[in-house]
Amino acid sequence: MNKKTIMDVDVKGKKVLLRCDFNVPIKNGVITDDSRIKASVPTIKYLLANGARVIICSHFGRPKGKSCPDYSFAPLAAYLSGYIGELQFCDDIMGEGAKQKAADLEDGQALFLENLRFYPGEEANDPEFARALASLCDIYVNDAFGVSHRAHASVAGVTKFAPVSVAGFLLKKETDFLGQKLANEVERPYVAIVGGSKVSDKIAVIKNLIKKADSVIIGGGMAFTFLAAMGFEVGRSLVEKDKKHIALNIIKQAQDNGARILLPVDVRVAKSFPDPIDLPMDFSVIRFNAGFGFPSADCSLYEIDNFTPDEMGLDIGPETEKLFAGVIERAKTILWNGPMGVFENPTFIQGTKAVATAIASGASNGALSVVGGGDSAAAAITCGVADVITHISTGGGASLEFLEGKPLPGVEALNDK
Repeated sequence: MNKKTIMDVDVKGKKVLLRCDFNVPIKNGVITDDSRIKASVPTIKYLLANGARVIICSHFGRPKGKSCPDYSFAPLAAYLSGYIGELQFCDDIMGEGAKQKAADLEDGQALFLENLRFYPGEEANDPEFARALASLCDIYVNDAFGVSHRAHASVAGVTKFAPVSVAGFLLKKETDFLGQKLANEVERPYVAIVGGSKVSDKIAVIKNLIKKADSVIIGGGMAFTFLAAMGFEVGRSLVEKDKKHIALNIIKQAQDNGARILLPVDVRVAKSFPDPIDLPMDFSVIRFNAGFGFPSADCSLYEIDNFTPDEMGLDIGPETEKLFAGVIERAKTILWNGPMGVFENPTFIQGTKAVATAIASGASNGALSVVGGGDSAAAAITCGVADVITHISTGGGASLEFLEGKPLPGVEALNDK
């Protein structure tokens, strides 16, 4: 990343507006996952230790541009103090109160502003709101990778008015791992695992990956669009009919680029999508023709065995687990973006767990392993392998767009070195 970071500027005595991503999951008033908070703590501590006057801002939830007690950052400010020490809270951003509290900060002190999304100007990237944010600081720092794909006022707009705009440690780490470390010079074999429900969500990612990876593993609901396109009967499984031609084109492009695409050879199915509270255990395992998953110009070679019209695939099966794991465990570079099935349901977590375990095994043997945020990050945590993964991204949509090769507004707007 050819952008300036907090290491490139003198922060002592400077008012630093720090954009974090503290949009964390909260259930019954309890933070259920504080990984995004912990991820920005090194940046905050560095700024405080070096005499900066830190003004922290973030968004939380979707309050639709209006003040709402349920989305206030007051409780989270108290929670954050447990990591960084004492900090002040201001229930304002645009008013005189915020300006005065920011002006009164001393070196090594921190102030936490109220939810940015209480103001419609944030998501609208309103210049006046961006100007007001910039007026609070001498230096703007973006450490919110998870929202850097959005051209919002606190992400991109503020950089037009702030004297200096640089990256925090988390933003640099994210772009290093998802960019530099997954570039063409990666150690091979390089295996990319792509899952999730829809092909349409990952078309650009897959097209980008087949130019770089040696093998691309495709699982989750999107696999059925590929299988249907190749002539398989997939019952009531999720299929984007208008994307079948794209799936076939991706297979051809992979062959042209010398990449191998692997698809499920068996899947776990049920007659209906099971309620997470009432989990049926009478699913069956459907087997596809052995050897399927390696690209061939003649798709008619692959035949399906017994997928009935009233069943839907909800997870990869045991033979697919072995096939995928064998490729993953031999890899030296591994990228994972998307679960293999409906992993939120314990009945259909086995495929995702098998892939997660294989990635962890590869990581333990020295492979570079990167998990691309969103559901994949949640799955890594759920499957108990997060601690051995080299890097788990804090950004879902941001990591997806970065892997597609799209420029991120929040990164592009920062000062070049």
